[in-house]
Amino acid sequence: MRSFHYSRATDTTEVVRAFAHPQNVPPTLANTQFLAGGTTLLDLMKLDVMQPEAVLDLNDLRQHFGGIGADAKGLHLGAFAHMSEVADHPAVLRDYPVIAQSLQLAASAQIRNMATLGGNVLQRTRCSYFRDPSWPQCNKRVPGSGCAALGGINRKHAVLGTSPNCIATYAGDFAQALIALDASVEVLSGSRLRNLRFADLHTLPGDDPRRETVLLPSDLITGFFVPAGAWTQRSLYLKIRDRQSFEFALASAAVALDLQDGVMHEARVALGGVATKPWRSPEAEAELKGQRLTEAVARHAAEAAFAGAVTYGENDFKPELGRRTLVRALMTAGAA
Repeated sequence: MRSFHYSRATDTTEVVRAFAHPQNVPPTLANTQFLAGGTTLLDLMKLDVMQPEAVLDLNDLRQHFGGIGADAKGLHLGAFAHMSEVADHPAVLRDYPVIAQSLQLAASAQIRNMATLGGNVLQRTRCSYFRDPSWPQCNKRVPGSGCAALGGINRKHAVLGTSPNCIATYAGDFAQALIALDASVEVLSGSRLRNLRFADLHTLPGDDPRRETVLLPSDLITGFFVPAGAWTQRSLYLKIRDRQSFEFALASAAVALDLQDGVMHEARVALGGVATKPWRSPEAEAELKGQRLTEAVARHAAEAAFAGAVTYGENDFKPELGRRTLVRALMTAGAA
């Protein structure tokens, strides 16, 4: 690991001060990086993938942005709440099970005790070519160098939202639950708080895979809001992986249904392990809305969800695995 300057922020004014001279670069390339749980940042610094000159510890802000609360309007989650706290919260378990499950199935117990919600949604890809600087071809690290995964080992790579410049998979679980439930994210920009749809937070790789979100380097995620709805209680997160613990998804599905007399008045579908960013599927939702939930209907929805999938050799199996995962998630949620 390279040397860096460490400091600790006791309030948000110190966050503003740290970026008094803003850089016109993606946040992942900024000279100053935020530290909360550190479960992603420190790994990438040790690998020499990220090389910040300064690290600003934000843990003292937890007293302001670490709360968990629920009311008639919805669920309020502080960005500095730990994953394990939210996964075990009674209101989340009762009324938003897809969120609890997405957190319970992520990483290990030790990491869930350290990692924060804000850091979790900003975690970076697990692509081996990105995480190993000895590979020269990675457009996320070196623009214009190419994407080694296109013709290399790509079994775990994305089939949705890819570009000729990058097929790296977004690795998170919690984000799929948020995007399925139409969550919003609260961002501190300087001295101003702003809200944006969680669905608008992440970007597709396009021509510049280095830019992964719409955030500026100085922007700080402070919280999330999940609106209440008839579908939140009948919700489920299903994760398919090579082993049952401490492993990233090969395919996953976050579903939420408003099911009345066997008819789906509302259906929410998000897919994980198969896309370059948190992936909502309006195509699948359109196939489900107003229909009686049967396996045939679920299969039609799954076909629609993966109609645009593009495979690259070793990951040819992913569309079918993703379809089966979504069908199983829908049928399980419908039977609950």
